[in-house]
Amino acid sequence: MKTSELLVSCLETEGIEYIFGVPGEENADFMIALERSESIRFILTRHEQGAAFMAEAYGRLTGNPAACLGTLGPGATNLITGVANANMDRAPMLVLTGQGASTRLHKESHQIMDVVGMFRPVTKWATTILHPSSVPEIVRKAVRLARGEKPGACHIELPEDIAKIETDAKPMKPHRYRRPVTAPDQIEIAFSMLRNAKRPVILVGNGCVRQKASSELRRFCKATGIGAINTFMAKGCVDADADYCLYTIGLQARDFVTCALDASDLVLTLGYDMVEYHPRLWNAERDKRIIHIDSHPAEIDEYYHPELELVGDLNYTLSSLNTDIEKLGTVSRNLSQQAETRRQIKHELLEYAEDETEGTIRPQKVLADVRSVMGRVDILLSDVGAHKMWIARHYQCHEPNTCLIPNGFCSMGFALPGAIGASLVHPDKYILAICGDAGFMMNLQEMETAKRLMSNIVVMVWEDKAYGLIEWKQQNQFGHHTDLNFDNPEWMMLAKAFGWHGHHVKKSVELKETLKTAFAEAGPSLIVVPIDYRENMKLSERMGNIFCAI
Repeated sequence: MKTSELLVSCLETEGIEYIFGVPGEENADFMIALERSESIRFILTRHEQGAAFMAEAYGRLTGNPAACLGTLGPGATNLITGVANANMDRAPMLVLTGQGASTRLHKESHQIMDVVGMFRPVTKWATTILHPSSVPEIVRKAVRLARGEKPGACHIELPEDIAKIETDAKPMKPHRYRRPVTAPDQIEIAFSMLRNAKRPVILVGNGCVRQKASSELRRFCKATGIGAINTFMAKGCVDADADYCLYTIGLQARDFVTCALDASDLVLTLGYDMVEYHPRLWNAERDKRIIHIDSHPAEIDEYYHPELELVGDLNYTLSSLNTDIEKLGTVSRNLSQQAETRRQIKHELLEYAEDETEGTIRPQKVLADVRSVMGRVDILLSDVGAHKMWIARHYQCHEPNTCLIPNGFCSMGFALPGAIGASLVHPDKYILAICGDAGFMMNLQEMETAKRLMSNIVVMVWEDKAYGLIEWKQQNQFGHHTDLNFDNPEWMMLAKAFGWHGHHVKKSVELKETLKTAFAEAGPSLIVVPIDYRENMKLSERMGNIFCAI
Protein backbone atom coordinates (compact mmCIF):
# COMPACT_ATOMS: atom_id res chain seq x y z
CA MET A 1 0.00 0.00 0.00
CA LYS A 2 0.97 3.66 -0.30
CA THR A 3 2.15 5.65 2.70
CA SER A 4 -1.08 7.67 2.52
CA GLU A 5 -3.10 4.44 2.68
CA LEU A 6 -1.03 3.23 5.61
CA LEU A 7 -1.74 6.49 7.45
CA VAL A 8 -5.48 5.98 6.97
CA SER A 9 -5.20 2.36 8.12
CA CYS A 10 -3.33 3.43 11.27
CA LEU A 11 -6.01 6.02 12.05
CA GLU A 12 -8.69 3.36 11.60
CA THR A 13 -6.83 1.03 13.98
CA GLU A 14 -6.76 3.82 16.58
CA GLY A 15 -10.54 4.15 16.36
CA ILE A 16 -10.59 7.63 14.79
CA GLU A 17 -14.18 8.30 13.70
CA TYR A 18 -14.11 11.79 12.18
CA ILE A 19 -11.75 14.01 10.21
CA PHE A 20 -12.89 17.60 9.66
CA GLY A 21 -11.21 19.83 7.15
CA VAL A 22 -10.47 21.40 3.80
CA PRO A 23 -8.39 19.30 1.36
CA GLY A 24 -5.73 20.67 -0.94
CA GLU A 25 -3.43 19.54 -3.72
CA GLU A 26 -0.66 18.36 -1.38
CA ASN A 27 -2.89 15.97 0.59
CA ALA A 28 -4.76 14.58 -2.44
CA ASP A 29 -3.24 11.08 -2.05
CA PHE A 30 -4.41 10.96 1.56
CA MET A 31 -7.93 12.10 0.61
CA ILE A 32 -8.26 9.41 -2.06
CA ALA A 33 -7.16 6.81 0.49
CA LEU A 34 -9.55 8.22 3.09
CA GLU A 35 -12.45 8.01 0.63
CA ARG A 36 -12.18 4.21 0.77
CA SER A 37 -12.30 4.04 4.57
CA GLU A 38 -15.33 2.27 6.00
CA SER A 39 -14.92 3.56 9.56
CA ILE A 40 -13.70 7.17 9.25
CA ARG A 41 -16.09 9.88 8.10
CA PHE A 42 -14.65 12.98 6.48
CA ILE A 43 -16.58 16.20 7.13
CA LEU A 44 -15.87 18.88 4.55
CA THR A 45 -15.86 22.30 6.23
CA ARG A 46 -15.79 25.82 4.82
CA HIS A 47 -12.72 26.94 6.75
CA GLU A 48 -9.93 25.09 8.54
CA GLN A 49 -10.51 26.99 11.79
CA GLY A 50 -14.08 25.67 11.88
CA ALA A 51 -12.71 22.16 11.32
CA ALA A 52 -10.43 22.49 14.36
CA PHE A 53 -13.28 23.73 16.56
CA MET A 54 -15.48 20.81 15.46
CA ALA A 55 -12.70 18.38 16.33
CA GLU A 56 -12.21 20.09 19.70
CA ALA A 57 -15.87 19.72 20.67
CA TYR A 58 -15.76 16.06 19.68
CA GLY A 59 -12.63 15.52 21.79
CA ARG A 60 -14.01 17.26 24.86
CA LEU A 61 -17.25 15.27 24.73
CA THR A 62 -15.75 11.84 24.07
CA GLY A 63 -12.23 11.93 25.51
CA ASN A 64 -10.99 10.56 22.19
CA PRO A 65 -9.33 12.55 19.43
CA ALA A 66 -10.91 13.48 16.14
CA ALA A 67 -8.70 14.94 13.43
CA CYS A 68 -8.71 18.26 11.64
CA LEU A 69 -7.08 18.53 8.25
CA GLY A 70 -5.56 21.25 6.11
CA THR A 71 -3.12 21.50 3.27
CA LEU A 72 0.24 23.23 3.45
CA GLY A 73 0.80 26.98 3.83
CA PRO A 74 -2.49 28.90 4.30
CA GLY A 75 -4.42 25.71 5.05
CA ALA A 76 -2.09 25.01 7.96
CA THR A 77 -2.09 28.61 9.24
CA ASN A 78 -5.90 28.66 9.14
CA LEU A 79 -5.95 25.66 11.48
CA ILE A 80 -3.67 27.09 14.12
CA THR A 81 -6.12 29.20 16.18
CA GLY A 82 -8.52 26.28 16.64
CA VAL A 83 -5.65 23.93 17.40
CA ALA A 84 -4.24 26.29 20.04
CA ASN A 85 -7.71 26.59 21.56
CA ALA A 86 -8.11 22.81 21.81
CA ASN A 87 -4.64 22.38 23.26
CA MET A 88 -5.22 24.89 26.07
CA ASP A 89 -8.73 23.56 26.70
CA ARG A 90 -7.10 20.13 27.13
CA ALA A 91 -9.06 18.50 24.28
CA PRO A 92 -7.50 15.49 22.51
CA MET A 93 -7.00 16.20 18.81
CA LEU A 94 -4.98 15.09 15.81
CA VAL A 95 -3.87 17.73 13.32
CA LEU A 96 -3.10 16.49 9.81
CA THR A 97 -1.46 18.72 7.23
CA GLY A 98 -0.08 18.17 3.77
CA GLN A 99 3.31 19.46 2.70
CA GLY A 100 5.29 19.97 -0.46
CA ALA A 101 7.72 17.32 -1.64
CA SER A 102 10.52 16.55 0.81
CA THR A 103 13.00 17.33 -1.98
CA ARG A 104 12.21 21.06 -1.74
CA LEU A 105 11.69 21.61 1.99
CA HIS A 106 15.25 22.80 2.48
CA LYS A 107 14.99 25.78 0.14
CA GLU A 108 12.85 28.74 -0.85
CA SER A 109 9.89 27.25 -2.68
CA HIS A 110 6.23 27.88 -3.48
CA GLN A 111 4.04 27.79 -0.30
CA ILE A 112 6.81 26.09 1.68
CA MET A 113 7.11 27.07 5.33
CA ASP A 114 8.12 25.30 8.53
CA VAL A 115 4.66 24.07 9.48
CA VAL A 116 5.93 21.64 12.13
CA GLY A 117 7.93 24.43 13.77
CA MET A 118 4.86 26.67 13.69
CA PHE A 119 2.69 24.06 15.43
CA ARG A 120 5.16 23.07 18.16
CA PRO A 121 4.20 25.90 20.56
CA VAL A 122 0.48 25.07 20.34
CA THR A 123 0.58 21.27 20.44
CA LYS A 124 1.87 18.53 22.72
CA TRP A 125 3.92 17.11 19.85
CA ALA A 126 4.46 17.90 16.17
CA THR A 127 6.40 15.92 13.58
CA THR A 128 6.71 15.17 9.89
CA ILE A 129 6.68 11.78 8.16
CA LEU A 130 9.97 11.35 6.34
CA HIS A 131 9.86 7.57 5.84
CA PRO A 132 6.86 5.24 5.30
CA SER A 133 7.97 2.76 7.95
CA SER A 134 7.70 5.42 10.66
CA VAL A 135 3.96 5.98 10.14
CA PRO A 136 2.69 3.31 12.61
CA GLU A 137 4.94 4.59 15.40
CA ILE A 138 4.09 8.24 14.70
CA VAL A 139 0.33 7.64 14.73
CA ARG A 140 0.51 5.46 17.86
CA LYS A 141 2.59 8.08 19.67
CA ALA A 142 0.40 10.97 18.53
CA VAL A 143 -2.83 9.35 19.70
CA ARG A 144 -1.32 8.26 23.02
CA LEU A 145 0.00 11.76 23.72
CA ALA A 146 -3.23 13.42 22.59
CA ARG A 147 -5.34 11.24 24.91
CA GLY A 148 -3.00 11.23 27.92
CA GLU A 149 -3.32 13.70 30.78
CA LYS A 150 -3.30 16.57 30.19
CA PRO A 151 -4.86 15.91 26.76
CA GLY A 152 -4.14 18.13 23.80
CA ALA A 153 -3.34 18.39 20.12
CA CYS A 154 -0.68 16.45 18.19
CA HIS A 155 0.38 17.37 14.67
CA ILE A 156 1.40 15.05 11.82
CA GLU A 157 2.68 16.41 8.52
CA LEU A 158 2.81 14.27 5.36
CA PRO A 159 4.85 15.54 2.39
CA GLU A 160 3.23 14.83 -0.97
CA ASP A 161 6.10 12.69 -2.34
CA ILE A 162 6.30 10.53 0.81
CA ALA A 163 2.53 9.94 0.56
CA LYS A 164 3.01 8.11 -2.76
CA ILE A 165 5.75 5.67 -1.69
CA GLU A 166 4.82 2.00 -1.46
CA THR A 167 5.35 0.31 1.92
CA ASP A 168 4.85 -3.05 3.64
CA ALA A 169 4.55 -1.51 7.13
CA LYS A 170 1.49 -2.41 9.24
CA PRO A 171 -0.46 -0.47 11.88
CA MET A 172 0.44 -0.94 15.52
CA LYS A 173 -2.33 -2.33 17.72
CA PRO A 174 -3.20 0.18 20.47
CA HIS A 175 -2.59 -0.87 24.07
CA ARG A 176 -4.17 1.41 26.63
CA TYR A 177 -2.58 1.98 30.01
CA ARG A 178 -4.00 2.96 33.38
CA ARG A 179 -2.91 6.14 35.11
CA PRO A 180 -0.67 5.65 38.17
CA VAL A 181 -2.30 6.09 41.57
CA THR A 182 -1.47 8.12 44.65
CA ALA A 183 0.61 6.53 47.40
CA PRO A 184 -1.60 5.35 50.32
CA ASP A 185 0.47 7.18 52.96
CA GLN A 186 -0.14 10.50 51.17
CA ILE A 187 -3.87 9.85 51.16
CA GLU A 188 -3.72 9.26 54.92
CA ILE A 189 -1.96 12.62 55.42
CA ALA A 190 -4.66 14.32 53.36
CA PHE A 191 -7.38 12.64 55.41
CA SER A 192 -5.75 13.86 58.63
CA MET A 193 -5.56 17.42 57.29
CA LEU A 194 -9.23 17.24 56.33
CA ARG A 195 -10.27 16.04 59.79
CA ASN A 196 -8.46 18.97 61.41
CA ALA A 197 -9.85 21.62 59.05
CA LYS A 198 -12.82 23.66 60.24
CA ARG A 199 -13.70 25.45 57.02
CA PRO A 200 -12.42 23.39 54.08
CA VAL A 201 -13.62 24.11 50.56
CA ILE A 202 -13.15 22.34 47.22
CA LEU A 203 -12.06 24.03 44.00
CA VAL A 204 -12.96 21.80 41.06
CA GLY A 205 -11.21 22.14 37.70
CA ASN A 206 -11.49 20.67 34.22
CA GLY A 207 -9.40 17.62 35.16
CA CYS A 208 -12.35 16.35 37.18
CA VAL A 209 -14.41 16.20 33.97
CA ARG A 210 -11.67 14.52 31.94
CA GLN A 211 -10.86 11.91 34.58
CA LYS A 212 -14.55 11.08 35.10
CA ALA A 213 -14.34 11.75 38.81
CA SER A 214 -17.75 13.39 39.20
CA SER A 215 -19.42 10.42 40.94
CA GLU A 216 -16.67 10.09 43.56
CA LEU A 217 -16.63 13.86 44.07
CA ARG A 218 -20.38 13.90 44.75
CA ARG A 219 -19.97 10.98 47.14
CA PHE A 220 -17.21 12.90 48.93
CA CYS A 221 -19.23 16.12 49.20
CA LYS A 222 -22.32 14.28 50.41
CA ALA A 223 -20.34 12.48 53.14
CA THR A 224 -18.46 15.56 54.36
CA GLY A 225 -20.82 18.43 53.53
CA ILE A 226 -17.86 20.37 52.12
CA GLY A 227 -18.85 22.84 49.43
CA ALA A 228 -17.52 22.59 45.88
CA ILE A 229 -16.72 25.57 43.66
CA ASN A 230 -16.23 24.86 39.95
CA THR A 231 -14.25 26.67 37.29
CA PHE A 232 -15.92 27.56 33.99
CA MET A 233 -14.87 24.27 32.42
CA ALA A 234 -15.81 22.09 35.42
CA LYS A 235 -19.51 22.92 35.42
CA GLY A 236 -21.71 19.97 36.30
CA CYS A 237 -19.08 17.98 38.21
CA VAL A 238 -21.42 18.52 41.14
CA ASP A 239 -25.14 18.94 40.57
CA ALA A 240 -26.23 22.59 40.72
CA ASP A 241 -29.24 21.47 42.79
CA ALA A 242 -27.06 19.94 45.53
CA ASP A 243 -26.71 21.92 48.76
CA TYR A 244 -22.93 21.57 48.59
CA CYS A 245 -22.71 23.18 45.12
CA LEU A 246 -21.23 26.67 45.47
CA TYR A 247 -21.49 27.39 41.75
CA THR A 248 -18.81 28.96 39.55
CA ILE A 249 -15.70 31.07 40.01
CA GLY A 250 -13.49 32.69 37.41
CA LEU A 251 -14.77 36.18 36.54
CA GLN A 252 -11.49 37.78 37.69
CA ALA A 253 -13.52 40.02 39.97
CA ARG A 254 -14.81 39.58 43.49
CA ASP A 255 -18.01 37.57 43.66
CA PHE A 256 -20.05 35.90 46.38
CA VAL A 257 -18.25 32.60 45.85
CA THR A 258 -14.97 34.37 46.64
CA CYS A 259 -16.24 34.73 50.21
CA ALA A 260 -16.24 30.96 50.68
CA LEU A 261 -12.62 30.79 49.53
CA ASP A 262 -11.64 33.72 51.73
CA ALA A 263 -13.15 32.05 54.79
CA SER A 264 -11.58 28.63 54.15
CA ASP A 265 -8.71 27.23 56.18
CA LEU A 266 -7.99 24.43 53.69
CA VAL A 267 -8.51 24.35 49.90
CA LEU A 268 -8.71 21.03 48.07
CA THR A 269 -8.07 21.56 44.38
CA LEU A 270 -9.29 18.75 42.14
CA GLY A 271 -8.02 18.69 38.56
CA TYR A 272 -7.36 22.41 38.90
CA ASP A 273 -5.78 24.09 35.88
CA MET A 274 -4.47 27.62 36.30
CA VAL A 275 -4.91 28.45 32.61
CA GLU A 276 -8.55 28.94 33.60
CA TYR A 277 -8.28 30.97 36.79
CA HIS A 278 -4.96 32.10 38.18
CA PRO A 279 -4.35 31.49 41.92
CA ARG A 280 -3.28 35.10 42.57
CA LEU A 281 -7.00 35.90 42.17
CA TRP A 282 -7.99 33.65 45.08
CA ASN A 283 -4.74 33.34 47.05
CA ALA A 284 -3.38 36.88 46.79
CA GLU A 285 -1.79 36.73 50.27
CA ARG A 286 -0.25 33.33 49.53
CA ASP A 287 -1.48 32.07 52.88
CA LYS A 288 -3.91 29.32 51.88
CA ARG A 289 -3.26 25.75 52.94
CA ILE A 290 -3.73 23.75 49.74
CA ILE A 291 -4.02 20.07 48.93
CA HIS A 292 -3.41 19.57 45.22
CA ILE A 293 -5.17 16.48 43.83
CA ASP A 294 -4.53 15.71 40.16
CA SER A 295 -2.81 13.34 37.77
CA HIS A 296 0.09 15.80 37.40
CA PRO A 297 2.17 17.66 39.97
CA ALA A 298 1.27 21.28 40.59
CA GLU A 299 2.53 23.96 38.25
CA ILE A 300 5.23 26.01 39.97
CA ASP A 301 3.75 29.38 40.88
CA GLU A 302 4.34 31.73 43.81
CA TYR A 303 0.58 31.94 44.47
CA TYR A 304 0.08 28.19 44.27
CA HIS A 305 2.41 26.29 46.57
CA PRO A 306 0.46 23.26 47.88
CA GLU A 307 1.32 21.82 51.27
CA LEU A 308 0.45 18.36 49.98
CA GLU A 309 0.20 16.93 46.47
CA LEU A 310 -1.76 13.76 45.76
CA VAL A 311 -0.48 12.92 42.31
CA GLY A 312 -2.24 10.08 40.52
CA ASP A 313 -5.59 9.12 39.06
CA LEU A 314 -8.09 11.61 40.45
CA ASN A 315 -10.99 9.18 40.58
CA TYR A 316 -8.89 6.66 42.54
CA THR A 317 -7.69 9.30 45.01
CA LEU A 318 -11.23 10.47 45.76
CA SER A 319 -12.43 6.87 46.07
CA SER A 320 -9.66 6.16 48.61
CA LEU A 321 -10.56 9.27 50.62
CA ASN A 322 -14.20 8.23 50.55
CA THR A 323 -13.28 4.79 51.91
CA ASP A 324 -11.42 6.42 54.82
CA ILE A 325 -14.38 8.71 55.52
CA GLU A 326 -16.79 5.78 55.56
CA LYS A 327 -14.51 3.84 57.92
CA LEU A 328 -13.55 6.62 60.33
CA GLY A 329 -16.27 9.19 59.82
CA THR A 330 -15.97 12.94 59.49
CA VAL A 331 -15.99 15.79 62.00
CA SER A 332 -18.30 18.72 62.67
CA ARG A 333 -17.45 21.89 60.78
CA ASN A 334 -18.59 25.47 60.51
CA LEU A 335 -19.99 25.62 57.00
CA SER A 336 -22.35 28.56 57.57
CA GLN A 337 -20.30 30.76 55.23
CA GLN A 338 -20.73 28.26 52.43
CA ALA A 339 -24.47 28.04 53.02
CA GLU A 340 -24.72 31.84 52.88
CA THR A 341 -22.65 31.90 49.68
CA ARG A 342 -25.03 29.47 48.02
CA ARG A 343 -28.06 31.42 49.21
CA GLN A 344 -26.76 34.73 47.83
CA ILE A 345 -25.83 33.33 44.43
CA LYS A 346 -29.08 31.39 44.13
CA HIS A 347 -30.96 34.63 44.77
CA GLU A 348 -29.10 36.32 41.89
CA LEU A 349 -29.78 33.41 39.54
CA LEU A 350 -33.52 33.75 40.12
CA GLU A 351 -33.74 37.54 40.33
CA TYR A 352 -34.75 38.18 36.71
CA ALA A 353 -36.10 34.75 35.79
CA GLU A 354 -39.60 36.18 35.34
CA ASP A 355 -38.57 39.54 33.85
CA GLU A 356 -40.95 40.70 31.11
CA THR A 357 -39.37 44.03 30.19
CA GLU A 358 -39.96 44.88 26.53
CA GLY A 359 -37.21 45.96 24.14
CA THR A 360 -33.77 44.61 24.92
CA ILE A 361 -33.61 41.53 27.08
CA ARG A 362 -31.48 41.03 30.19
CA PRO A 363 -28.81 38.30 30.05
CA GLN A 364 -30.14 36.86 33.32
CA LYS A 365 -33.60 36.37 31.82
CA VAL A 366 -32.24 34.70 28.68
CA LEU A 367 -30.21 32.19 30.67
CA ALA A 368 -33.05 31.43 33.07
CA ASP A 369 -35.24 30.56 30.08
CA VAL A 370 -32.48 28.54 28.43
CA ARG A 371 -31.93 26.54 31.61
CA SER A 372 -35.65 25.82 31.93
CA VAL A 373 -35.86 24.50 28.35
CA MET A 374 -32.60 22.54 28.28
CA GLY A 375 -32.63 19.10 29.89
CA ARG A 376 -30.09 17.84 32.41
CA VAL A 377 -27.90 16.20 29.76
CA ASP A 378 -28.43 18.64 26.90
CA ILE A 379 -25.39 20.63 25.80
CA LEU A 380 -24.77 24.36 25.69
CA LEU A 381 -21.68 25.71 23.92
CA SER A 382 -20.54 29.23 24.69
CA ASP A 383 -18.53 31.42 22.37
CA VAL A 384 -16.16 34.05 23.79
CA GLY A 385 -17.44 37.52 24.62
CA ALA A 386 -19.51 39.27 27.27
CA HIS A 387 -22.12 36.52 27.01
CA LYS A 388 -19.49 34.00 28.17
CA MET A 389 -19.22 35.81 31.52
CA TRP A 390 -22.96 35.67 31.99
CA ILE A 391 -23.13 32.00 31.01
CA ALA A 392 -20.30 31.18 33.41
CA ARG A 393 -22.05 32.90 36.30
CA HIS A 394 -25.73 32.26 35.58
CA TYR A 395 -25.99 28.99 33.64
CA GLN A 396 -25.52 26.17 36.10
CA CYS A 397 -25.33 22.48 35.22
CA HIS A 398 -26.43 19.11 36.54
CA GLU A 399 -23.96 16.86 34.70
CA PRO A 400 -20.35 17.27 33.53
CA ASN A 401 -19.63 18.18 29.90
CA THR A 402 -23.02 19.81 29.39
CA CYS A 403 -21.61 23.32 29.08
CA LEU A 404 -18.55 23.73 26.84
CA ILE A 405 -16.75 27.04 27.38
CA PRO A 406 -13.36 27.86 25.82
CA ASN A 407 -11.41 29.11 28.82
CA GLY A 408 -7.74 28.39 28.23
CA PHE A 409 -6.92 30.07 24.92
CA CYS A 410 -10.39 31.74 24.78
CA SER A 411 -10.82 32.04 21.03
CA MET A 412 -13.88 33.69 19.54
CA GLY A 413 -15.66 31.76 16.80
CA PHE A 414 -15.81 28.43 18.66
CA ALA A 415 -19.50 27.92 19.35
CA LEU A 416 -21.09 27.48 15.89
CA PRO A 417 -18.59 24.90 14.55
CA GLY A 418 -18.31 23.38 18.03
CA ALA A 419 -22.08 22.80 18.03
CA ILE A 420 -21.79 20.95 14.70
CA GLY A 421 -19.17 18.67 16.25
CA ALA A 422 -21.29 18.14 19.37
CA SER A 423 -24.34 17.21 17.29
CA LEU A 424 -22.37 14.42 15.63
CA VAL A 425 -21.51 12.97 19.04
CA HIS A 426 -25.00 13.44 20.54
CA PRO A 427 -27.61 13.71 17.78
CA ASP A 428 -30.33 12.85 20.32
CA LYS A 429 -29.68 15.84 22.61
CA TYR A 430 -30.58 19.49 22.44
CA ILE A 431 -27.45 21.33 21.26
CA LEU A 432 -27.45 25.10 21.79
CA ALA A 433 -24.65 27.50 20.84
CA ILE A 434 -24.74 30.98 22.34
CA CYS A 435 -22.65 33.58 20.50
CA GLY A 436 -22.17 37.28 20.47
CA ASP A 437 -22.82 38.95 17.13
CA ALA A 438 -19.04 39.49 16.79
CA GLY A 439 -17.99 35.89 17.47
CA PHE A 440 -20.78 34.42 15.34
CA MET A 441 -19.61 36.34 12.28
CA MET A 442 -16.07 34.95 12.66
CA ASN A 443 -17.11 31.48 11.46
CA LEU A 444 -20.34 32.39 9.72
CA GLN A 445 -19.44 30.22 6.72
CA GLU A 446 -20.02 27.04 8.75
CA MET A 447 -23.77 27.74 8.54
CA GLU A 448 -23.50 26.02 5.15
CA THR A 449 -21.79 23.00 6.75
CA ALA A 450 -24.55 22.74 9.35
CA LYS A 451 -27.25 22.88 6.68
CA ARG A 452 -25.47 20.32 4.47
CA LEU A 453 -25.21 17.94 7.43
CA MET A 454 -28.74 18.83 8.59
CA SER A 455 -27.30 19.35 12.06
CA ASN A 456 -30.02 19.61 14.67
CA ILE A 457 -28.55 22.61 16.41
CA VAL A 458 -29.84 25.96 17.61
CA VAL A 459 -27.55 28.97 17.51
CA MET A 460 -28.57 31.96 19.61
CA VAL A 461 -26.94 35.29 18.82
CA TRP A 462 -26.90 37.99 21.48
CA GLU A 463 -26.96 41.20 19.47
CA ASP A 464 -25.46 44.43 20.78
CA LYS A 465 -23.61 45.56 17.60
CA ALA A 466 -20.33 45.94 19.48
CA TYR A 467 -17.37 44.08 20.94
CA GLY A 468 -19.21 44.03 24.25
CA LEU A 469 -16.64 42.30 26.46
CA ILE A 470 -13.86 44.69 25.38
CA GLU A 471 -16.21 47.59 26.02
CA TRP A 472 -17.01 46.22 29.48
CA LYS A 473 -13.35 45.81 30.42
CA GLN A 474 -12.26 49.18 29.03
CA GLN A 475 -15.11 50.88 30.88
CA ASN A 476 -14.14 49.19 34.13
CA GLN A 477 -10.47 50.09 33.78
CA PHE A 478 -10.54 53.54 32.18
CA GLY A 479 -14.04 54.87 32.76
CA HIS A 480 -14.73 55.02 29.02
CA HIS A 481 -14.18 52.88 25.93
CA THR A 482 -12.90 53.22 22.39
CA ASP A 483 -15.09 52.88 19.31
CA LEU A 484 -16.13 49.23 19.29
CA ASN A 485 -19.41 49.43 17.36
CA PHE A 486 -20.27 47.75 14.06
CA ASP A 487 -23.29 46.89 11.90
CA ASN A 488 -24.90 43.49 11.39
CA PRO A 489 -26.59 41.75 8.46
CA GLU A 490 -30.34 41.37 8.16
CA TRP A 491 -30.45 38.25 10.30
CA MET A 492 -33.60 36.59 8.96
CA MET A 493 -32.45 37.08 5.37
CA LEU A 494 -29.10 35.55 6.37
CA ALA A 495 -30.81 32.52 7.88
CA LYS A 496 -32.94 32.09 4.76
CA ALA A 497 -29.91 32.40 2.48
CA PHE A 498 -28.24 29.47 4.24
CA GLY A 499 -31.45 27.42 4.46
CA TRP A 500 -31.75 27.80 8.24
CA HIS A 501 -34.87 28.41 10.25
CA GLY A 502 -34.80 31.94 11.66
CA HIS A 503 -36.36 33.66 14.68
CA HIS A 504 -35.91 37.24 15.86
CA VAL A 505 -37.06 37.58 19.47
CA LYS A 506 -37.91 41.13 20.50
CA LYS A 507 -39.88 40.51 23.70
CA SER A 508 -38.60 38.56 26.68
CA VAL A 509 -41.97 36.83 27.11
CA GLU A 510 -41.52 35.21 23.68
CA LEU A 511 -38.10 33.71 24.27
CA LYS A 512 -38.96 30.44 25.99
CA GLU A 513 -41.55 29.37 23.43
CA THR A 514 -39.25 30.41 20.58
CA LEU A 515 -36.53 28.17 22.00
CA LYS A 516 -38.92 25.24 22.18
CA THR A 517 -40.01 25.86 18.58
CA ALA A 518 -36.41 26.04 17.36
CA PHE A 519 -35.47 22.76 19.03
CA ALA A 520 -38.49 21.09 17.43
CA GLU A 521 -37.44 22.16 13.93
CA ALA A 522 -35.52 19.79 11.67
CA GLY A 523 -32.04 21.05 10.86
CA PRO A 524 -30.28 24.18 12.12
CA SER A 525 -32.12 27.18 13.58
CA LEU A 526 -30.97 30.72 14.31
CA ILE A 527 -32.38 32.82 17.15
CA VAL A 528 -31.37 36.48 17.44
CA VAL A 529 -31.91 38.27 20.76
CA PRO A 530 -31.31 42.00 21.36
CA ILE A 531 -29.35 41.89 24.61
CA ASP A 532 -29.32 44.50 27.37
CA TYR A 533 -25.63 44.84 28.11
CA ARG A 534 -26.27 47.77 30.43
CA GLU A 535 -26.38 44.91 32.91
CA ASN A 536 -22.61 44.47 32.52
CA MET A 537 -21.68 47.60 34.44
CA LYS A 538 -24.47 46.99 36.95
CA LEU A 539 -22.92 43.61 37.69
CA SER A 540 -19.47 45.18 38.03
CA GLU A 541 -20.85 47.67 40.54
CA ARG A 542 -22.56 44.93 42.57
CA MET A 543 -19.46 42.77 42.60
CA GLY A 544 -17.40 45.75 43.74
CA ASN A 545 -19.63 46.12 46.79
CA ILE A 546 -19.88 42.51 47.92
CA PHE A 547 -19.73 42.02 51.68
CA CYS A 548 -18.75 38.65 53.08
CA ALA A 549 -20.70 37.53 56.14
CA ILE A 550 -18.07 35.52 58.04
